[in-house]
Amino acid sequence: MGAGHGHRLHFHGHSPVHQAPAHLKVLLLVGFMLTVVATPRDWFPVFGGYLLVVVAVILAARVPLLYVVRRMVIEVPFLVFAALIPFIATGPQVDVLGVSVSEPGLLAAWGLAVKGSLGVMASLTLAATTEPADVLVGLRRLRMPDLIVQIMGFMIRYLDVVTADLGRMMVSMRSRGMDPRSPRSWPTLARTLGSLFIRSYERGERVHLAMLSRGYTGELPR
Repeated sequence: MGAGHGHRLHFHGHSPVHQAPAHLKVLLLVGFMLTVVATPRDWFPVFGGYLLVVVAVILAARVPLLYVVRRMVIEVPFLVFAALIPFIATGPQVDVLGVSVSEPGLLAAWGLAVKGSLGVMASLTLAATTEPADVLVGLRRLRMPDLIVQIMGFMIRYLDVVTADLGRMMVSMRSRGMDPRSPRSWPTLARTLGSLFIRSYERGERVHLAMLSRGYTGELPR
């Protein structure tokens, strides 16, 4: 519990962006995302300006741009959903590459995709330039409820543990001739995920009892 904990999203560096106070970066991120969300989706040049701001921060932090772009794959399901909107929305139709799609749906898809992408990119920039422990300290300085900060801290600490458990389960399935990607293995995969949930829940209970036995009263040492 007392060992240091890094994170795979963090990119070690000593740039001014890395050294800036975590609570200030969190405030700037929230302000930036609220501004992006409040911007009308038909203000196309403004979104280009937002992108330049994020890219400038990434370059100032000396974080490889490709390092951030590769991790944006997390939003692919969201982009797939946005791409379907022009085909299921109603309203005036417009031809795009020979395909008739809804014009309001096309504009809605653009708004969702560009705002979501900017938010993900900005969030990954914060993760790449700020250690998770520093983010938690910053949230405490911003007066976020201490219980929520504690939950986030344990989530960060044990995320790699749960991921490692899942990885060992996948290796065990493959060693027995099962392909987790095959629909035939989905029932087994579902039972595996259920077992992982139970093991994680029981681990949480053991950790909580260990904390209580060491005098935990609702607050962790700073």
